[in-house]
Amino acid sequence: MDNGRSADPLLTTEPDVIDLRSDTVTQPGAEMLRKMTSAPTGDDVYGDDPTVNALQEKAAAMSGKQAALFFPSGTQANLVALLSHCQRGDEYIAGQHAHNYRYEAGGAAVLGSIQPQPVMENADGTLPLDIVREVIKPRDIHFARTRLISIENTHHGKVLPSDWLADVFAFSRQHHLALHTDGARIFNAAVASGQPLDALSRYCDTLSICLSKGLGAPVGSLLCGSHDFIEEACRWRKMTGGGMRQAGILAAAGIYALDNNVERLAEDHENARWLAAELAELGIEVSRRQTNMIFIRLPETQITPLQQWMDARGIRISFGYGTRLVTHLDTPRPALQKVVDAWKAFLQQ
Repeated sequence: MDNGRSADPLLTTEPDVIDLRSDTVTQPGAEMLRKMTSAPTGDDVYGDDPTVNALQEKAAAMSGKQAALFFPSGTQANLVALLSHCQRGDEYIAGQHAHNYRYEAGGAAVLGSIQPQPVMENADGTLPLDIVREVIKPRDIHFARTRLISIENTHHGKVLPSDWLADVFAFSRQHHLALHTDGARIFNAAVASGQPLDALSRYCDTLSICLSKGLGAPVGSLLCGSHDFIEEACRWRKMTGGGMRQAGILAAAGIYALDNNVERLAEDHENARWLAAELAELGIEVSRRQTNMIFIRLPETQITPLQQWMDARGIRISFGYGTRLVTHLDTPRPALQKVVDAWKAFLQQ
């Protein structure tokens, strides 16, 4: 298959990159960078950084929790949440495809000796509570102690239903379990459902929020919970190497993101709807679209040549039989039109 540049007007010597692999690839804009470079700072390990403190207070207020703690990454925020909720030999229940079970390097087991108990999710991303009930361990010396249920909202782009959030929270109270929400993209869920963050986060004890996905900050996540929980989490953050000094330059980006980039997530959702429809028009099997994510299926014979075709045109997509495309603030509609045009050209060869 010819990938020659000369015959294709979509090709340039140094093409502008259009990256649909994830919403983690966003670049900070000029105003965000200005806020970062002008941020007042202090030593955050001592609690002296005013910009970090302001970010934490904002996150606590938005989530309806008593306090919040700033982290370098969402993986560390989730890990510290598990370490703070559980002791060695305890167990947490999570979805089979949950990020903090499948994609965080087994950190809770390796670093905390916390046993995961995965449960296959329902099609809508919820956990089947009848199965969860069955896997809660009895109070017996032979078993790990079940301490926590961990859910994820959004889950692979799916917004968890609000009535189920209320149900799982009530279920956790009934069984004396803590409930943690991995909210890496919870603002996508809030915007898609037309609800404020605290309408979703009221149904959990603790919540992690990622600032460096759709919100567009270069670095950072937050863990929200009670004063006592965050005090314990702060100790674990220090122990796991997450204490930062003049971190206000990073926290300033988070404040800007929360002030300016939440409501605009609706643009990403609309762009995903548009792109899914355009791809379907080309005959591509769009298996589903949720919030800012599109999932497609490709014939095996197309995967490698299509990857090469798009790479040569500065379009980054992680192709496979099941392929995910993610819209974000750096994929405006004109960029997505270029993706559609390139795909159409590939299919017309």
